[in-house]
Amino acid sequence: MSDCLISAIICTHNRDSYLGAAIDSLLTQDYDNFEVVVVDNASTDLTREVVEARLPHPRLKYVYEPTAGLSVARNTGANTSTGEILAYLDDDAVASRPWLQVLSSAYQQHEKLAVAGGKVTLLWPEGVAAPSWLSPNLASNLGAYDLGNEMVYIDRPGLTPRGLNYSIRRQFLEQIGGFDVNLGRVGKNLLSNEELHVTELALNLGWQVAYLPEALVAHNVSPERLAQSWFLRRGWWQGISECYRERLAGKAGPKQLLRGTERAARGLYKSIKSIHSPSERFDALVYAYGQLGYLSAVVQGMVSEPKWAKRSG
Repeated sequence: MSDCLISAIICTHNRDSYLGAAIDSLLTQDYDNFEVVVVDNASTDLTREVVEARLPHPRLKYVYEPTAGLSVARNTGANTSTGEILAYLDDDAVASRPWLQVLSSAYQQHEKLAVAGGKVTLLWPEGVAAPSWLSPNLASNLGAYDLGNEMVYIDRPGLTPRGLNYSIRRQFLEQIGGFDVNLGRVGKNLLSNEELHVTELALNLGWQVAYLPEALVAHNVSPERLAQSWFLRRGWWQGISECYRERLAGKAGPKQLLRGTERAARGLYKSIKSIHSPSERFDALVYAYGQLGYLSAVVQGMVSEPKWAKRSG
């Protein structure tokens, strides 16, 4: 069985300090049939220079996308590449050498596999350890993802692979019309859930989604993400993202107000109850705050078309 062509894609926005290592980890893969596409998503730093320093490499391609938005950039990467499989790596992550080989083998052995991703470990800044208030659940907001050491077929969206270590079959992506540009980060907002939405579509359409432990990626934890304020903001946008995902699934309506209120109350109660455990207390507080973001999006959606839902492809 010959190796299929894989397009390894990095979508980047103002991460020149991490980008070089991400590119280098792809150019040194233990795999023969691949290309690397870097989508510069309206960066204003030295992103272009970082890529150009490596452009003599025959596998590497630079693409500039002026419209800000992760899903927009992902679609641009898909449209300007040629691989049967699209493997997305975050600009602040580093892929293990067998990453593309593991992905390729999985897709060739499982013809109904639509989406696959692997284990993600965290790279902490030098001299920095995980804070005492960081729970394993909140660590997943930093990208940590580990479902064990065996291949797992994902049967519910909540277990979907992380976007920083994410691959998708082109045939399936074209079937669903690309990534929804109303989900995914844009500039400073932390809108998310695009991968959950794609997994939901895949399962509903009879495709498979899988976790591949050997498709290992390490993710840098940037210092600004070690502030509690970042996690609260991330939780708020997670709530907004969930509201929009429900809207796409036809579940929007007054019942969202009841669901959000009940969940916010449950989170606040757990936060108070966990007063002696810093990590559990803060985890519950972030959850409750996220439900306030969810409720704000529900109310906004009832009054008018939310700003975060007005973008189009």
